[in-house]
Amino acid sequence: MFTEIPLRRLVALIASGCLTATTCATQTATAQAAIAQTATAQAATRVAGTQVGTVQARAVRTGRRSSVVRLDSGRIRGLDDGTVRTYAGIPFARPPVGALRWKDPVRVAPWKGVADATRPGAQCPQTASGKRTGAEDCLYLNVTVPSRPSRGPRPVMVWLHGGGYITGGGDLYGARRLADRGDVIVVTPNYRLGAFGYLSLPKLAGSGTFGLADQVEALRWVRRNAAAFGGDRDDVTLSGQSAGGMSTCALLTSPALHGLAGKAIIQSGSCMLDWVSGTYVPIPGIPPIRPYSSLKDSEGTGLAAAEQLGCPEGKELACLRAKPVSELMKVNDSFASNLAYGTPLLPLDPARALREGRFARIPVMSGGNRNEASGFVAGVARAGYPVTAESYPKLIEEAFGEHADAVAREYPLSEYASPGQAWAALSTDRAWSCPTLAGDRAMAAGTTVYAYEFADEHAPDIGGATADFPLGAQHASELPYLFDLGGRPWSSLTAEQWRLAERMIDYWTSFARTGRPRAVGAPAWPAFTGRGGSVLSLRPDSQGGIGPARYSEEHRCGFWDGLGG
Repeated sequence: MFTEIPLRRLVALIASGCLTATTCATQTATAQAAIAQTATAQAATRVAGTQVGTVQARAVRTGRRSSVVRLDSGRIRGLDDGTVRTYAGIPFARPPVGALRWKDPVRVAPWKGVADATRPGAQCPQTASGKRTGAEDCLYLNVTVPSRPSRGPRPVMVWLHGGGYITGGGDLYGARRLADRGDVIVVTPNYRLGAFGYLSLPKLAGSGTFGLADQVEALRWVRRNAAAFGGDRDDVTLSGQSAGGMSTCALLTSPALHGLAGKAIIQSGSCMLDWVSGTYVPIPGIPPIRPYSSLKDSEGTGLAAAEQLGCPEGKELACLRAKPVSELMKVNDSFASNLAYGTPLLPLDPARALREGRFARIPVMSGGNRNEASGFVAGVARAGYPVTAESYPKLIEEAFGEHADAVAREYPLSEYASPGQAWAALSTDRAWSCPTLAGDRAMAAGTTVYAYEFADEHAPDIGGATADFPLGAQHASELPYLFDLGGRPWSSLTAEQWRLAERMIDYWTSFARTGRPRAVGAPAWPAFTGRGGSVLSLRPDSQGGIGPARYSEEHRCGFWDGLGG
């Protein structure tokens, strides 16, 4: 029964984009299962020269040519299908196991022979479709390169996947269209998740930022190896969505980013995101949530997890390092928003750093989706917590206290098809859209910002939820326009949605190339400046097409600013 899902697990499922206990990322489940089945066998032989014959035979069977490149750590063999060259499962750091568990990543050791780079490496440990998948030896990345010759070094785009810091993997984002149409190189790394990536304990070096450190190590790997794929090490764009976007935004405030990326793309991941009670998921008693935690709070989470697993006081680290993965997975969901600031990698709360102008002065594309919260509201309803006419005012009272009456007047039930739609609109505006606008304003005070909103009202239902109201452009619904999720194009997109996808890829990749987003046959995208800055709405032609959004007005940001956020 959905109502039997433990509350913490339910929140984690929603955070990771898994809208029920049994339905999660349906378009990528097959890929995840295949990875889980092959990870153990691959781990022992990944860098063995004896795999060359197998790789060559596979290339013949699939009609693709093998392609060998030399990295700073050794040679790898990928596949070339005539449109793109793909290199999968490349180790970019030593396996974070044993004594390296909860240590910053260590540069990968060199190998002899030619390593197989035709299959993804294991994803990091996580729960998918109700089952534990992945492996602790998971620090792998994937590279997609256009097959055609280039006149010069290509720009490199590094993509950080989403998943609430507890699920996901770089291999789920097929970058074929992005690389081919945009003439760029795309790198999709894994990074440690959950307890493995964000554990904090007193006196533990790297506390709360191991996953972030993996992302930095992947950028260092790109700088050392971009030229091997024909890439420009000095033209790297860091990008990500949801938790990957939050990580990208956080890294803008980190001293570690210096020299590793010259542009950034933040999708539904502003440093300013801020969910007051119930606006993350509409369940009574849900505390406020932010993308980041103070080191003190993060350490508290770590100590509580150690106590839950029976570790004696003062010996938590040694005890936890001795635990098998299966034991640690019992507390994994506790670390969904445990990326810690007040640390060497994140000296300040990233939101404060943006407000104070303490961030990298590099061009930024930043935006979100028109109906971010709709899928979360629908998913929670399916899990047994629908928003009703009776619960709606109670949720408002719990979230907004003395301002509850003003909020209820601004979002009356009579304006919406259902209470769920009303709460989704309120939550989108208060927790997602207006904080994103505030973040754009803060960044625009110190660098060039291009702001967007993905607004296709018939965007695909990426989470597989059903609702009594249209879901619209819910969280993550822009992803099929940019990537082939699970390695396949999204089958339900219409012709005009594919045209929008092409324009989006043009905007994204031209920004990676020049720092200015441009698209063939599409409107110019003006930079965002000041409080009245322009936000570009990305819609199919039948819905008005690409053009200026009435963003602040539609999301009632003036109202929320008047309440102090």
